[in-house]
Amino acid sequence: MSVDNAGTAASTGSAQDEVVELCRDLIRIDTSNYGNNEGPGERAAAEYVAEKLAEVGLDPQIIESRPGRASTMARIEGEDPSRPALLIHGHTDVVPANADDWTHDPFSGEIVDGCVWGRGAVDMKDMDAMTLAVVRDRMRTGRKPPRDVVLAFLADEEAGGVYGARHLVDHHADLFEGVTEAIGEVGGFSFTVNENLRLYLVETAQKGMHWMRLTVDGTAGHGSMTNSDNAITELCEAVGRLGRHKFPVRVTKTVRSFLDELSDALGIQLDPEDMDETIAKLGGIAKIIGATLQNTAAPTQLGAGYKVNVIPGQATAHVDGRFLPGYEEEFLADLDRVLGPRVRREDVHADKALETTFDGALVEAMQSSLSAEDPIARAVPYMLSGGTDAKSFDDLGIRCFGFAPLKLPQELDFAGMFHGVDERVPVDGLQFGVRVLDRFLDQA
Repeated sequence: MSVDNAGTAASTGSAQDEVVELCRDLIRIDTSNYGNNEGPGERAAAEYVAEKLAEVGLDPQIIESRPGRASTMARIEGEDPSRPALLIHGHTDVVPANADDWTHDPFSGEIVDGCVWGRGAVDMKDMDAMTLAVVRDRMRTGRKPPRDVVLAFLADEEAGGVYGARHLVDHHADLFEGVTEAIGEVGGFSFTVNENLRLYLVETAQKGMHWMRLTVDGTAGHGSMTNSDNAITELCEAVGRLGRHKFPVRVTKTVRSFLDELSDALGIQLDPEDMDETIAKLGGIAKIIGATLQNTAAPTQLGAGYKVNVIPGQATAHVDGRFLPGYEEEFLADLDRVLGPRVRREDVHADKALETTFDGALVEAMQSSLSAEDPIARAVPYMLSGGTDAKSFDDLGIRCFGFAPLKLPQELDFAGMFHGVDERVPVDGLQFGVRVLDRFLDQA
């Protein structure tokens, strides 16, 4: 297909029209993932995706790892099937949402102020919808990609991917035959520097994770008596120390590359050891970037006791720990030192950190497709502070990037949209993403 602006606009017109309704439909399907295999599951979303793919001539496959925990897979034949294949993956589960906290019902998919609102609007039913819209348009118009493209709409990413990507990699690796590269979530979004430059952050690295349970044993007793061996007291002191602990700044290759690009864009020299002032200038991406300068450990849950006048013999806490590539051993040693000898630490879920280089034909295709739709675009590498299903696909030797293109307004708190209240995605951002992804597939 022609890659001139007029040609692309003509060929992706129906995709731009359709992507908004696809996104709204997906948001209306409640796929809340509470962890521990609890929640409605993804079966309804998997069936919806399969139906949309089958309508345009693909042969989708729904795979259940547990009742209701369903992923949808499909393969698009390319012009040259002998070439290594590309994987496009997204997850259909979302974190829970309390409707009372939201301005608009989180499962309504309402369009308000030029945005589609709802749980999953940016994490990540927007990318699911963009992928569906582009694929459906290309199938209807008979435009094959240059190479095979494998589509994966996955279960359970929000709880570590055990019932989604991990299950598929462990039990259905044949579905990824020939795949060498992949794109997925949390990358390709914009940060406007000035009227002449907009950075698009492409994820080339992500922190590893240790979701852990902390346990302290103490002496049970009556609440009216003094007790110098109170498990709750000991645990809370340890959790407080951990929550306030400042891990040392460690600049990885990816973060160094991002800081160099940012330094060039801002026209100033940046000091990685003193980033507070710089981070404050990053608006909606400040939280994401700030967390990639060091290991982190965030206490997220506390549990103890069953009656107000009983001192329990045990107290527990859960912590979301994230470590930088190459710094896992340092992270665990710091944890144990800060927590102290009374605290037992055990993993609830652990996974590796990832890092790849920012080069090659796929990266060139990202830059080219972004520049064609936004003349002031510059693609830059960055590290994701969280994790994605890429961790599972890396085990198959697949080189993974985060590339779900969105052009965002400067005032939007993009980082706050992830797992926050009032999650929403601009309509024109979705349509921009469709145009970029369509161009990208022609060049990838």
